[in-house]
Amino acid sequence: MKHYIGTSNPMHAGFDAMAQYQAQHFAYAFDAGVATVTLNRPERKNPLTFDSYAELRNLFRALNTATDVKAVVLTGAGGNFCSGGDVHEIIGPLTQMTMPELLEFTRMTGDLIKAMRLCPQPIIAAVDGICAGAGAMMALASDMRLGTPRAKTAFLFTRVGLAGADMGACALLPRLIGQGRASELLFTGRAMTADEGLLWGFFNALHAPDDLGKQAAQLARQLADGPTFAHGMTKTMLHQEWAMTLDQAIEAEAQAQAICMQTQDFTRAYEAFAAKQQPVFEGD
Repeated sequence: MKHYIGTSNPMHAGFDAMAQYQAQHFAYAFDAGVATVTLNRPERKNPLTFDSYAELRNLFRALNTATDVKAVVLTGAGGNFCSGGDVHEIIGPLTQMTMPELLEFTRMTGDLIKAMRLCPQPIIAAVDGICAGAGAMMALASDMRLGTPRAKTAFLFTRVGLAGADMGACALLPRLIGQGRASELLFTGRAMTADEGLLWGFFNALHAPDDLGKQAAQLARQLADGPTFAHGMTKTMLHQEWAMTLDQAIEAEAQAQAICMQTQDFTRAYEAFAAKQQPVFEGD
């Protein structure tokens, strides 16, 4: 069995600091609590390979314990976000694999989405141009999405003879844009326009292409300067409460909020309010 998963693993999950992380299959930058991940194969519209899939999964897993990263921006180079799996480097080899190898691959791609949902940092996808296949799923798995008027988002799995059920699409997309709209996109594989994405709630906002990076960085900075422990709790509850009854959710939120009330950031916020000052959060 040929193992593609984890063949590129430049780090070990469990790092407490990611400021010095050196990426091999995408660009990575760190600035005062904000990590920026840039898919950077612009000549091919930033497709994923077996190695970049695995490294992205490993990166987001490591962020689960990275205390220095407070927010993440995920974007693409050259006017496009991501065109999905590379046709020649992924799709071609997949046609020659055995069932155990195929299942290993599909589980690994799903693990990338799990890692994005389970890391405590808010993830902002800055989407310009083509956002397709696995790229659309990475945008969907992010916590917020900023787009441009020329963004085209397509869950085009049926275009290559596959089910629309890929990497959690049938769970995540209906929750975001509704069952009927999700069904249309997943059955037809057609591209969702930027205006549709904004109207349907896929995008939080649209910005001019030249302004997209700045707007994503500003939002990430705002989040990184906030009560990051509490942000992590918010993300956890947003994820976990999908599978809860209302009574269970209310009780879980009561416990979560009681935990947050024990943090120093909660005390700092009160003291700053009493002094008529802006609180300075430190994430503890």
